[in-house]
Amino acid sequence: MKLLAGQRRWAVALSLALIPCLVWGGDEIRITPEQAKQLGIQTQGLSTQAGAGGIAFPAQVIVPNGQLQVVSVPVAALVESLLVAVNQPVKKGQALARLQSPAIVEAQREFLSAATQSGLAGQSLKRDAQLYQDGIIAEGRYLNTRGAAVQAGAAYNQWRQTLRLYGMSDAAIRKLQATGQLSGSLELASPIDGVVIEQSVLAGQRAEASVPLYKVAKLSPLWLEIEAVPAAVAGVAAGAAVTIPAYGASGKVLSVGRSVSAANQTVTVRAEVTQGTENLRAGQYVDALIAAAPASVKQWRVPTAALVRNQGRAYLFIQGKAGFVPTEVKILGEVADSAVIQGGLRGNERYAVRGVSALKASWMGLGGGE
Repeated sequence: MKLLAGQRRWAVALSLALIPCLVWGGDEIRITPEQAKQLGIQTQGLSTQAGAGGIAFPAQVIVPNGQLQVVSVPVAALVESLLVAVNQPVKKGQALARLQSPAIVEAQREFLSAATQSGLAGQSLKRDAQLYQDGIIAEGRYLNTRGAAVQAGAAYNQWRQTLRLYGMSDAAIRKLQATGQLSGSLELASPIDGVVIEQSVLAGQRAEASVPLYKVAKLSPLWLEIEAVPAAVAGVAAGAAVTIPAYGASGKVLSVGRSVSAANQTVTVRAEVTQGTENLRAGQYVDALIAAAPASVKQWRVPTAALVRNQGRAYLFIQGKAGFVPTEVKILGEVADSAVIQGGLRGNERYAVRGVSALKASWMGLGGGE
């Protein structure tokens, strides 16, 4: 182990010793082939398929707001049984869970009482309307009867709506009104066709009103949310094609944010994925490619290790006649190991991909120079 540590120190010392030999000559770091070999500098050419795949961005898969429904416990209740599980597809109206609650019984009783009162008030209004028309009763009595009927009807509709909010279907409410049979049991149904993506309670648990029970989502189409610096998406517009090569998915850009996050100075690009959604998962992070700019605008993909950053700008060390020239480039998109760039390049240049730190040290004056 001591030998290996000594070898590493020797290698570092050798690199530092060689750096002063590099000469900063105007716009070029002069270096001989022997020096380049000793410093481990390697080069490669710019990709001939400039920007063919588009600009790469990290993105998160999310469910569109309009396709996500939260099924909550409508009233304090005991969760008697859960009828579906996470990742299970469900149909609209399919029972998800059964609850038991005295509050449901009380609401049903109030509904039946309101239904009876509304029926009686309706009959009284019909009778007094005929009597008023025949001139037997005064207008004031008729108006009072009509007001009472309106109030009774409002109470009936209120309790009917309450039962709907508690999760009772219209068919169940009609059956209750026809039979008068009260029940403390309530089935909660799925509001949409979709997939159960989250379960928040367990069978046998007592839950308060409004506690989430399930999340049900329609998983096609899906959205991608991309956070990028404004300069990277300057040429991106709604309708631009988006692909996720690793998952065989594709779609298009829906919108590009018009405001910048104060926390990280990025804008949000939202894309809709319509093809290959079955291969994606909500909440997943993926690498998305947004269609490149027109062919007249050249772009290249380079390893991130080849990029040098200085005072907020990015540079490549382009190989010249006698060494390397630090050349400023614009980063359009960046993932873990590569970036898409633009710049004043022809496309046939070679650039340093290894030994970049030694070149940067000489450029920044860390190793001396002439």
